[in-house]
Amino acid sequence: MEVAILGGSFNPPHVGHLLAAHFVRATQAVDEVWLMPSFRHPFGKALAPFEHRLAMCEALCRDTSGWMRAVDVERHVPGEGRTVDTLEHLARTRPDVRVTLVIGSDLLPDLPSWKAFPRIQELARVLVVNRAGYPDPHAVGPPLAEVSSTAVREALERGEEPVGLVPRVVLEYLRTHRLYAR
Repeated sequence: MEVAILGGSFNPPHVGHLLAAHFVRATQAVDEVWLMPSFRHPFGKALAPFEHRLAMCEALCRDTSGWMRAVDVERHVPGEGRTVDTLEHLARTRPDVRVTLVIGSDLLPDLPSWKAFPRIQELARVLVVNRAGYPDPHAVGPPLAEVSSTAVREALERGEEPVGLVPRVVLEYLRTHRLYAR
């Protein structure tokens, strides 16, 4: 099975994540796109509880006829939450899966700080999608939505609803659980 993994904090998931998933599914030879929220952030970034971030990803997946799934793989990987450890875990536990790791062009400057990036490239095909505001000649596709989870959280902290920045189902979840609000 060919799987594209879109990992991240999803703190919260936003329309850029959804557009990236749709773009990858439409243009790449993959059977599924997995949204994989990080269980712990390798650089110590404060995150909403994993269960909430996973539930928001699951809500996004309900409208996709099964090609997009939220997975809790990182919950089962010991260590600091490094991508290489997750891919090693998948290689051991899901040998039937061939992985395309999807990253945004905004992450390219950070790759030297990733643990064992050459090993990541052995374990997965790395696909760089074009994130708006971060042009790169190695990125594929048109620039995707210029939105960030930080901007969404900041709007919520100011008491504003981030309409148009997060999918409707995520906004409903945020309202119900009062995440990121003061």
